[in-house]
Amino acid sequence: MPQTFGTKLSLKAMNKVLTFVFLLLFAFQATAQELNCTITVNSDQVGQTNQQIFKTLERSLNDFVNKNKWTDRIYAENERVSARMFITVTEYESDRFNANIQIQSSRPVYNTSYETPIFNYKDNSFDFQYQEFEPLVYNPNSFDSNLVGVISYYVYVILGLDADTFSLQGGDEYYRIAQNIVTQAQGTSFSGWTQTAQDNRTRFDLIDDLLSNTFREYRIAMYNYHRKGMDVLGDNNSTGKQVISGSLRLFETLIKRRPNAFLIQTFFDAKSEEIQNVFSDGPKIDIVKLKETLNRVAPFYSSTWNAIKY
Repeated sequence: MPQTFGTKLSLKAMNKVLTFVFLLLFAFQATAQELNCTITVNSDQVGQTNQQIFKTLERSLNDFVNKNKWTDRIYAENERVSARMFITVTEYESDRFNANIQIQSSRPVYNTSYETPIFNYKDNSFDFQYQEFEPLVYNPNSFDSNLVGVISYYVYVILGLDADTFSLQGGDEYYRIAQNIVTQAQGTSFSGWTQTAQDNRTRFDLIDDLLSNTFREYRIAMYNYHRKGMDVLGDNNSTGKQVISGSLRLFETLIKRRPNAFLIQTFFDAKSEEIQNVFSDGPKIDIVKLKETLNRVAPFYSSTWNAIKY
């Protein structure tokens, strides 16, 4: 049947609508930020009766992290990285804060509704100055605020670790930005930024280790464990478990080179409970050898490994 003028007009109008919808969706995706992060500020330890400044700080930090554009990548809403930061203020006077910060991040497992933990770390060296309602602005070319510096540093660590789980050494560009923040912070008096003989677990050490070839097994394990292991579990549980088990054996090579490595601790702080759950259910593999490996590379979680049922 030949098209009528009305049909042509309606098709033309429909095309305009579809074009508008496409542009709207593209604009939405182009503005979607990288992180879906919840930041909580706890001031219970300081006994401050006026809580307003802590609430303002919490609100400002949430806006700073979630509304800032941290990369050149375009993230869809469902691609945003899930994270949480818990800031516990231990001392407060005027505009000076002493605190610690706990950082956690996770990412979805392919073909499941499960989110696998990626990072779980507590930084006890977090002192900063802040006046209520002051703008929080990240400047990649200068270090103007320890509050902004520490939060921005961990944003890029989170993004780097997330990228490492999707592609081998995919987090390099984010780690280098974090390393640049560390370099800028060297001339300040704020703690946690320098390499010290007393503490080899500073922000300096974390990013230096992540970028060092000395710890290449950690980066390989992060990729294999998540992309080739966890992402396969939903479709082939047995294969996924075998790959995860093989990934954990990579740490045996690393501990021979660097016993008690900082990165090994951070890995198992995030993954110990998950490892126990993965290997306590479903198809069986050689749990005896697995537990021997785990007790060698992460003896501080021996009670967790002993709880693996088979």
